[in-house]
Amino acid sequence: MKSRVAKLLFLFVTILVLSACGADSKEDVVKKLSNKWVDTKGYELTAEMSILTGDEPRVYGVEVWHTKPDFYRVEVSDTNAENTQMIIRNTEGVFVVTPALNKTYKFQSKWPTENSQAYLIGSLANDIKKDKTATFKEEGDNYVFETKTSNNHKNMLPHQKIYINKKTLLPTDVSIMNENKEEQIHIKFNKVSLGKTRAAAEYKIEQKPTGKAEGTEETVETSAEIDDAEFETYYPMLKWDQVHNIDEKVMEVDGEKRIILTYSGDKEFTIIQHRSEQGDSSIIPVFSPGDPVDLGVAIGAITDQSLSWEQDGMSFFIASSTLTKEEMIEVAASMTTGGLK
Repeated sequence: MKSRVAKLLFLFVTILVLSACGADSKEDVVKKLSNKWVDTKGYELTAEMSILTGDEPRVYGVEVWHTKPDFYRVEVSDTNAENTQMIIRNTEGVFVVTPALNKTYKFQSKWPTENSQAYLIGSLANDIKKDKTATFKEEGDNYVFETKTSNNHKNMLPHQKIYINKKTLLPTDVSIMNENKEEQIHIKFNKVSLGKTRAAAEYKIEQKPTGKAEGTEETVETSAEIDDAEFETYYPMLKWDQVHNIDEKVMEVDGEKRIILTYSGDKEFTIIQHRSEQGDSSIIPVFSPGDPVDLGVAIGAITDQSLSWEQDGMSFFIASSTLTKEEMIEVAASMTTGGLK
């Protein structure tokens, strides 16, 4: 009897040991991902990005091309494909293109090296690899990593869950969360093709030189109330204590309506908004200071004291000597036609 119990116990222990040996460790998976994602010569993917911070989810299509070492093309469009923006990196620099407005802005930027993006699989691999506190588990057909984020939203959205299919070792979903672990952005990867490369010419920005000078400053004319029934003012929908709107002005600049909102209190900033102007398709790309920043709903330009972007046919500019970059992004991401007045 004792011999039989001993044999059963030995068999049970053996099964446990073999099971443990067969399971993939965090280190094993990280190494596999690094080899598969980072070492590839290039890739193409399509994804669906849902912004969950408003009353209703806002859904955007994302298409990415990447060819090593430094060629990138990211296209973000709304569900109707009416509003599209692209961020392109080639040998000449980094560009943000808004085709519907015939506008192209050029940056002297290291994007995306310094700004991780959840739809770039190389960025995801780096986030997993460098976060020594990242957690790892198996969930159904997926490996799931929970890591810190490392993009411009990292103070507002510090956590992310990355879901990776066990068989293909390709990402399926990314959930980006706030400090309370509430999902704010969800990215679903529809198709990821590794090993895809494109010629440098396919990342080129078409330029048609003109004699028009860049950097011309606008002159603010006299303040006036301007009737425009279709113009809706956007306000930041924030939950900041001791911050309130102290002034709202309507002004005319070159015959166009401008709204200037001024906020004061513990945080001070100014927001200027107006209708987006149609660009001249023959104009060469305009140099923009700062770095491109993905706001979820749009791609903007950020410096230490300003943030500008175009959204829903409107142009926005935030200026502040007290807000951090992360706080300016938080203001921009919260802008809606109702909010903190």
